[in-house]
Amino acid sequence: MEQLTDLKAILHSKRANIYYLEMCRVMQKDGRVLYLTEEKSEKQYWNIPIANTTCLLLGTGTSITQAAMRMLASAGVLVGFSGGGATPLLMATEIEWLTPQSEYRPTEYIQGWLSFWFDDEKRLNAAKQLQQARIQFMQTIWAKDSDLMQEGFNIKDLTIESALSNINTKIDQAYNVTKLLQIEAELTKKLYKIAATNTKQKDFVRSRETTDLANDFLNHGNYLAYGLAATTLWVLGIPHGFAVMHGKTRRGALVFDVADLIKDTLVLPWAFICAKENATEQEFRQQCLQAFTDHKALDFMFEIIKEAALKGRNDEKN
Repeated sequence: MEQLTDLKAILHSKRANIYYLEMCRVMQKDGRVLYLTEEKSEKQYWNIPIANTTCLLLGTGTSITQAAMRMLASAGVLVGFSGGGATPLLMATEIEWLTPQSEYRPTEYIQGWLSFWFDDEKRLNAAKQLQQARIQFMQTIWAKDSDLMQEGFNIKDLTIESALSNINTKIDQAYNVTKLLQIEAELTKKLYKIAATNTKQKDFVRSRETTDLANDFLNHGNYLAYGLAATTLWVLGIPHGFAVMHGKTRRGALVFDVADLIKDTLVLPWAFICAKENATEQEFRQQCLQAFTDHKALDFMFEIIKEAALKGRNDEKN
């Protein structure tokens, strides 16, 4: 039987698993967290290795016991409720993250974050730092991932070079967050067009509603990225409300800021590639999570957010 004291032995930044479950019951049994599925002829139990899990998404038709929640909290696993396919059922429905209640997380990162957050100029600089890290991550991954390069997501491709032309200069020169959001939206729109061309999907239009497989996969993959972002912020002790880009009035907006570090680089291309191959939702999810693992997406998120927070704290000391 696994001891509760051992459940946090694996650092969150090194954990490999994100789970999305639907039509099942999550419970604690014999010191383990399991999920139960009811087949026509029998009930089947499946183990969840919680010590190596960052977050658990519960979709439609799920329930969870109090004992299971206690063990998940002991292991530091975030639990989220969502609609089918890991995305909201309605536009008005947002995922709700349940975070383990621990007062023993570090304070240095939230103190560093708040040292700049109330200053408009410093907050804008932090937003620029995140955007530049996002571009650098894309340039690094699309220069070495052979699978993506084979599908046309190659940093040396002329259309991609053109899309990224002077992007860092534009980010540097952005005079407010609205302008920065505009630059981000324009680049993502260009990347959608490139992805649609690479995968021969005509007349693609981005929509949060269910319209086609590529949009479904984009929605699904984005929520997986939100799970990593929420985990990063919880471990570092930074509340989700202290966003630097997506609006100070949106509860949880910092999750979107952090998820943006990896979404265009990993979720976007694989959503289009898997849609072209007519993959199932599970196949896309496995491919997406494998990409997160291969390119150490969670490690990268921790690195960038810690750097931004500690820079704010060091600037305050100086």
